[in-house]
Amino acid sequence: MKNYLFLFLSLIFLSCNRPEISFKDYPPVYKTGDSLSWAKKDFNEKGWATARGDTKNNIFWVRLKIDLTKKPLGLLGLKIEAFGAFDVYWDGKLIGKNGQVSMLNQAEIPGAATSYYSIPDSLAQTGSHVLALRASQAHLGNFQRDISAGLSTYDDLLKMPLKASSFMNLIAGAFLIAAIYYLFLFINGRVKQYTILIFSVICFLFFALLILEYIKFYIEIPYTRFFLRLELIGWLTFALSMLVPLYFTIQFKFKWKKILMSLLFISLVAIYILNFGHYDITAYYYSQAMWIASLIVVFRGIYQKEKGALIVLIALLLRLLINQFLFYDFSLFISFSLIVLCILYLHTIQMKVIEEEYQSSLLLSSKLQLELIKKNIQPHFIKNTLTSLMDWVEESPKEGTAFIQALADEFDIMNSISEQALIPIRQEIELCKKHLSVMQFRKEINYKWEEDNIDESEFIPPALIHTILENGITHSSPLADGSMKFKLSFSAGADYKQYTFETFANNRVKIKPRNGGNGFTYIKARLTESYAENWEFTSHENTQGWMTTIKIYTK
Repeated sequence: MKNYLFLFLSLIFLSCNRPEISFKDYPPVYKTGDSLSWAKKDFNEKGWATARGDTKNNIFWVRLKIDLTKKPLGLLGLKIEAFGAFDVYWDGKLIGKNGQVSMLNQAEIPGAATSYYSIPDSLAQTGSHVLALRASQAHLGNFQRDISAGLSTYDDLLKMPLKASSFMNLIAGAFLIAAIYYLFLFINGRVKQYTILIFSVICFLFFALLILEYIKFYIEIPYTRFFLRLELIGWLTFALSMLVPLYFTIQFKFKWKKILMSLLFISLVAIYILNFGHYDITAYYYSQAMWIASLIVVFRGIYQKEKGALIVLIALLLRLLINQFLFYDFSLFISFSLIVLCILYLHTIQMKVIEEEYQSSLLLSSKLQLELIKKNIQPHFIKNTLTSLMDWVEESPKEGTAFIQALADEFDIMNSISEQALIPIRQEIELCKKHLSVMQFRKEINYKWEEDNIDESEFIPPALIHTILENGITHSSPLADGSMKFKLSFSAGADYKQYTFETFANNRVKIKPRNGGNGFTYIKARLTESYAENWEFTSHENTQGWMTTIKIYTK
């Protein structure tokens, strides 16, 4: 943030550091035709037109009087902004060419829209001077752009744009790196956070906008391609004006997002249509629409007490102050930079929240591991199991040995899955079967296990079905034939997968309503750990016993 503050102050300094030169220019006059005598300083241009008119492919001349009232210390430089190709004369002396003027047997070679020339010291004395252009404009005949001329030191004319663009290129490079980093972060993220993708696109578009704006100082752009660059800048600004408020609506949970974004899109299209061809005005109105839409969202975010909303509001209001000190190009990009930096700040807040949630998930995972172990070593389970084991060993050593083996197998499976978040469904089923073997010895009830349409490739949080099975055993009594049956079924749809666990038994008489105890708490915690909020859990009594359903959404 300190580096960007330094950049901001530096740009103010550059914008205030005007070269020590003073001049006055007069409106240009035009004449279609061709005569080198029209370049002379003392030529009388009486009768020349104040407007160029339709010159078609013909050669025309432009004369512009300039009074130099204060001579610079260095070499005098001339900057011309005009469409076409032209030869430049200063007080009748040829000082440069821009492109190639069309001739009878030679097509025009388009010149650059902006060109620079040095004026010899012998022609740079204070007083009145005449700038004359021998020109043609064979392309874009419908655009009769005004000719603009300015004086400064030649060094300043060449260096000042590079100084400004060097600062902007630093910003552009930073945002290019940010765009790539956040794109990789989105691609490799376990959970796809679309705010990260939107921010990556914003950074890349802002990088492209800066490059397009200042590429004119590095590459000579013919006037025939002048509007192409402005069109691209306009569409980039349009996209940014949509994406920045969209990001804020997601970040600050703006509930009227669709309405606001629809109105913003309509406004931007209307601005494009009403100001077609006026590129700077269009871009300015785009940024205004973006600013207003962002303010609406941020004010709502402050009302909802969203983190970071106040910081974003301060940045948006700073835009008003920046516009007072810097001209449009700088103010637009500095304002965009502040907004993007605010988005980056919001991301740091979001990353902090994610880190805290991750640490909480680690703590929850540890607690769930302990809970899973406690489920099978709780005192009353161990005591009752050992008591039954003693009776079986005394009465039938062979059956007692089988009892011990079943108990050991259940503990082995429980130990192997205790540290895992997901296990194969077949391993979960084996755990359930081992538990039924142990309970069959303990309670001397004929427990039956059935399964239907099980997908062997599926994974599930550990001891989920095991916990439901325990509840069925605890809260049900056997049927008339002394048996209890449990059935696990699996089904899947386009956007979900579902496990249905049925207990076929007599339900015990309830003294108080059953809303699920520690077992249900464990199940819900495990589902949240693995699937966030993308699940449903229901458990209810029916005429055959009990039915429990776990539905996991995949989209």
